[in-house]
Amino acid sequence: MTDTASVPPAAGLTKAPPVRRRIPTRTPHQAKGRARGGGRLGGPLSGLPWALPALLLVGVLLVYPFFRSVYGSLFEDNGFTSHYTGLDNYVRLAEDPIFGRSLLNTVMWVAGTLLLPVVAGLAIAVATHRMRLGRIAQLVVVLPCAISGAATAVLWKFILTSEGSLNQVLQGLGLDSLVRPWLLEWPQNTLSMIVASTWQATGLNVVLFAIGLSAIPRETVEAAELDGATGWRMFRHITLPQLRSVSVVVIGMAIVNSLKAFDMIWVLTQGGPARSSETLALTMYRESFRLFHVGYGSAVALVLSVIVVASSWMYLRRQMPETSPR
Repeated sequence: MTDTASVPPAAGLTKAPPVRRRIPTRTPHQAKGRARGGGRLGGPLSGLPWALPALLLVGVLLVYPFFRSVYGSLFEDNGFTSHYTGLDNYVRLAEDPIFGRSLLNTVMWVAGTLLLPVVAGLAIAVATHRMRLGRIAQLVVVLPCAISGAATAVLWKFILTSEGSLNQVLQGLGLDSLVRPWLLEWPQNTLSMIVASTWQATGLNVVLFAIGLSAIPRETVEAAELDGATGWRMFRHITLPQLRSVSVVVIGMAIVNSLKAFDMIWVLTQGGPARSSETLALTMYRESFRLFHVGYGSAVALVLSVIVVASSWMYLRRQMPETSPR
């Protein structure tokens, strides 16, 4: 390919002939080869140095501990001696009534977390979305999120103990029949802790749902109002479908957080009485670090990991839109 550049003649001289300069060109093969090279590390490997720190971090913090737990669950390990036992720890899990109770409590935490904080967060966000002082009301609900789980548990322990403020208020109102040892009997100890967790977790859900409500196009709402959609019909057919992407995040976080609930239970009851309020996370901690049954604790940890990953994957797989292959 050539390019013609005209040189203006000097004063008093005749017009010089145009000077032709040749611009170097690349053949399609050369251009394709240079684009494919992408530097010294060509092709797909060009971004590998940038991903290595993240891959190393994931490997050290996630992959290695997981396979180490799988390996450790095949041994009877008390912290000092260790011998191979195969699948005996998993057989013990199936026969252990404490593990069965922990699994049931974990299921109760998942159901309670989905039923209370998620529904309450959605209801508060929708109710205060167009209120005059709605932002202030949302701020009041969000404030408990700034408190740590341990501090929240200390506060609710003052409320829920047998001589706590809740029973004293009930007695003061003449409702002695409703007085209970809230943290000393199952299942009300687990239910009481779920309520305490709801008080703290609802605020974050309100924030997420409020963001989703703000993202709904105003034109969509106005068109629905012109068609006569109000109240429940507006919520069911307009608001709720528009909040689907936010709901996926909120419910997914609720499932994972409920499966690994620990600090609230440990401060309030330490899994008692008689380990009746333990969840799988608490059972794993007690067996591994209190009773020094490291192999058995590793088996519980592996079961909990499989439950968390499987439940999250199944939920996200059902919620995410399917992409048609090209």
